[in-house]
Amino acid sequence: MSLAYTEDSVWRNRSEFLQGRPAIVAFLTRKWNRELDYRLIKELWAFTDDRIAVRFAYEYRDDSGNWFRAYGNENWAFDAHGLMRARHASINDLPIGAEDRLFRWDAGGPRPADHPGLSDLGL
Repeated sequence: MSLAYTEDSVWRNRSEFLQGRPAIVAFLTRKWNRELDYRLIKELWAFTDDRIAVRFAYEYRDDSGNWFRAYGNENWAFDAHGLMRARHASINDLPIGAEDRLFRWDAGGPRPADHPGLSDLGL
């Protein structure tokens, strides 16, 4: 997956500022070890020739079993070869109860085609 980013790609994720593929790989490794049972829905917001904006929500639990829903926006910029050269993400976490989860599909595969999207869920 890391080969989708330029060698010198720059990211902002919440309050972290990253530069370069190795830093992004280390960040994603930490994230995926911390955010368990991760389920994500993204919705295209806008795009041009080399930029995409999406809004998203995802649910995860921490290693203590506490559930969260994260809401955010991402802006991506791509180079001439289609590699991501920049990613800027603004994300807010909301603690939720397990009973308040909305994203309950099997984690072993993608979101089912008939699962509601963000707009359908009122998010």
